[in-house]
Amino acid sequence: MNQQVKEKLKKQLEQELQEIVQQLEESERPEATELSNYDNHPADNASDLTDQLTEMAIDEHRGDDAEEIKRALQAMQDGTYGKCSVCGEDIPLGRLEAMPKALTCVEHAEQKEEDLRPVEEEVISASPKSDDFEEVEAFGSSDTLSDKS
Repeated sequence: MNQQVKEKLKKQLEQELQEIVQQLEESERPEATELSNYDNHPADNASDLTDQLTEMAIDEHRGDDAEEIKRALQAMQDGTYGKCSVCGEDIPLGRLEAMPKALTCVEHAEQKEEDLRPVEEEVISASPKSDDFEEVEAFGSSDTLSDKS
């Protein structure tokens, strides 16, 4: 990769990082629409909570993007930019132009994404144990004597 292309990508990364930092600084948390929850409908509370969680998720995603950009800029300084951090092969210029913060080739980027499966999948695919009811029953219920006294 020639120096001119590298400088162009570096400028693009720096500009993107600056925009993300500015967006994070200007980001405001949505405020509740009501002063009191006493007479508020639960759906209104849920809407407020959803707005807050959405903004938090967007800010977290922006922060992750900023970290990826910083790692790419550091790789430029170290002289390792343009080489896959896993296999050491050259990353195609087309990939770097489309995604300048990429530090891996396409093959290893796909492996990374496969590792990011939700933890809930483990529970969904787990087969139920036969002694689950006995475990729950040991805690008792409103019909047991310990709860009536």
